[in-house]
Amino acid sequence: MKTIENLSLSGQRALVRVDFNVPLTEEGQVANDKRILATLPTITYLADHGAKVILLSHLGRPKAAPDAKYSLRPVAEALAVRLGRPVGFCEEAVGPKAEAAVSALESGDILLLENVRFYPGEERGDADFAAQLAKHGDCYVNDAFGTAHRAHSSTTIVAQHFPGKCAFGYVMAAEIENVNRVLQSSERPALAIVGGSKVSSKIDILQRLMDRVDHIIIGGGMSFTFIKAQGGEVGQSICELDHLQTAREIMSLAEQKGVTLHLPSDVLAADDFSPTANTQICSIFDIPAAWQGLDAGPESIKAFIEVVQKAKTLLWNGPLGVFEMEAFAGGTREVGEAIAEATERGLFSLVGGGDSVSAVEQFGLSDRMSYISTGGGAMLEYLEGKTLPGIQAILDFA
Repeated sequence: MKTIENLSLSGQRALVRVDFNVPLTEEGQVANDKRILATLPTITYLADHGAKVILLSHLGRPKAAPDAKYSLRPVAEALAVRLGRPVGFCEEAVGPKAEAAVSALESGDILLLENVRFYPGEERGDADFAAQLAKHGDCYVNDAFGTAHRAHSSTTIVAQHFPGKCAFGYVMAAEIENVNRVLQSSERPALAIVGGSKVSSKIDILQRLMDRVDHIIIGGGMSFTFIKAQGGEVGQSICELDHLQTAREIMSLAEQKGVTLHLPSDVLAADDFSPTANTQICSIFDIPAAWQGLDAGPESIKAFIEVVQKAKTLLWNGPLGVFEMEAFAGGTREVGEAIAEATERGLFSLVGGGDSVSAVEQFGLSDRMSYISTGGGAMLEYLEGKTLPGIQAILDFA
């Protein structure tokens, strides 16, 4: 895997795709700088080794045209503060202004160009737009794992212009290394916790994990589809009736592969999807008709924690309940704390997927996990075994 340490950098223009798709406040300030912080080692290494660093990113979903609320200018300001060094900003990504800004750079300088999604060619993977971006660089670095599953101009197509001069940044290299550590682990038993609302969105992951883990805990809304498939009464709980057979096939596959599936046995049910709803603990197979399960019950949590405590390798993708509401956060929090404690005793724990990462952050557990993935959709597709164009482009042209 070719990284920035394999590039000749002194005096070279390093064109770097980063993922600065960060939330902004109503005042236009960076609300969460986690993705910015993740890129600092890559940017610092390049600048300290004499490169002229030209950064590309998208922000939000502008309609392929300039839109002030999606400008990267506040990100450039935030980046300068985090780096402790100046960061230039250009209000265009291609064209005369951008070319002039790049030409003015000295070794060690850093420049952030405007949102690449202001241009219709970016999301189309347009070759001409990629060629215009490529004019800015002598080498190309992809450090945007969160967009690695998109074959866009700045994430994939541009690499073709730098044969022999493409590399992964530290974020990308770490993501690939850590996800592979779970997928190829020899540290057993290996456990996957797969939660969230829908079985349909996790079919590929569940099937691929069957050859790679010893245990799978299924939690959250998707568990009710498995219970219904076994003849249980799930009341008003979320349930994909058109995927009951899918659930049966997954259970059958687990049996064939010798993988132990762990489903909740009890739930915290509510009479309304509300933080102030009436609640009761009941069997997951016998939820009253007007009630819905919104969190794992105490017996389920206890059983799940016992599985976590024995694991040596763990992947966590998806919460165990509606953790955004304090009344239904208990299962996700308690299992998260058990993972953190096990990690401190030597468990390798990888957390990935938007909701899992949000939960870990909400409960203050981020620093106690082995690795937190920055790429939600990209990590899921990588876990599913799909070829990610942003990764493949670097491998093809490194």
